[in-house]
Amino acid sequence: MPLQDYMHIISVDDHLIEHPRVWSDRLPSKYVEAGPQIIEDEQGHHVWVYEGKRYPYIGLNAVAGKKFEDFGMEPVRYEDMIPGCYDPVARVKDMDIDGVQAAACFPSFPGFGGNVFHRANDKELALACVKAWNDFSIDEWCGSAPDRYIPLGILPTWDVDLCVQELERIAAKGARTVSFPDAPTMLGMPSFHNPVWDPFWSALEHHQIPLSLHFGSGGYVPGFNYSSAALSPNPPAAGDSPYAVAIAGFATNLMWSTLDWVFSGQLQKHPDLRIMLSEGGIGWLPYISERAHETWSRHRWYQDIDKATDPADLIRKHFYGCFISDYFGVKNRHEIGIDRLTVEVDYPHSDSNWPNSRKILAEQFVDVPDDEVHQMVELNAREVFRFPRSEG
Repeated sequence: MPLQDYMHIISVDDHLIEHPRVWSDRLPSKYVEAGPQIIEDEQGHHVWVYEGKRYPYIGLNAVAGKKFEDFGMEPVRYEDMIPGCYDPVARVKDMDIDGVQAAACFPSFPGFGGNVFHRANDKELALACVKAWNDFSIDEWCGSAPDRYIPLGILPTWDVDLCVQELERIAAKGARTVSFPDAPTMLGMPSFHNPVWDPFWSALEHHQIPLSLHFGSGGYVPGFNYSSAALSPNPPAAGDSPYAVAIAGFATNLMWSTLDWVFSGQLQKHPDLRIMLSEGGIGWLPYISERAHETWSRHRWYQDIDKATDPADLIRKHFYGCFISDYFGVKNRHEIGIDRLTVEVDYPHSDSNWPNSRKILAEQFVDVPDDEVHQMVELNAREVFRFPRSEG
């Protein structure tokens, strides 16, 4: 059977757990002592220490291989994780078990979009940390199996010029996507509407690198109680509500992000910009498109928004939906566009179906024609990331 007749599963959203020497091995010597370090705290947990703050690895971020009833929020030690969480060679073996050919892996300690470094006080050190993470991600993690990992980078989001410079650097190293905060104003950054970002959006277009907006990468997730979570990238639920409220609503901030983008006027100026809605699900996209169209139809006349371009068309052109398990979205796939849908595994997080991802995807696609399945599980990801099959 010809190679192209086999379907590969490509996960556009997995995660890696940084090993303890990511920064100590890569930072200039003058920064090593001040850079991120793993310590063992008073309770025997492994936690990152950076600029006097502690950042534990939350249990739900490293539960691959555990039963649902064994999930928990408590911080973990490296030996509490299976090696595929932090070892790229072991990860490939876990991908083989799961029937997954390739994956893009987002950060853990820095935050999905690098917001830990964005909030840092010493921006010279933070820039060095961003570069060190990118070198680790591209050279060590992805370099261990170039045909299995899609190179992903983070950015010094506090400075547009530095973003462009780092994008140029990692594009030359082979980066295929960059993670960017989904709610930039929550981090004190200029909004998607602000023209200050134009040079960066143009650089992305020039290099054909899509922007990955991972939910929560802006440091804000609806339902979290931020007043009691200053040190944790995964804070507890707000008020008296259970954490399940926040988990169930994880994708809702990407709905806001999508609407913010399509009414920003920036997509008209950057027609080749592509945006991945990482870990956002897809079932809501037809509704948001319809709602954006209705809002534009009725309310564009008295507002300073584009009166000629339907925002629903912008969603269809610029955005890629990403899903793990979304039966409703798959049933409504033609309302979204088959060529704009991609799949995720989310290893080693709690939404992941590892080691049964292939089985559960097959159940979702039982009534879907093979050519459409092929587009969603492989071809769309290869196209948007410019990640062709290995000749071998």
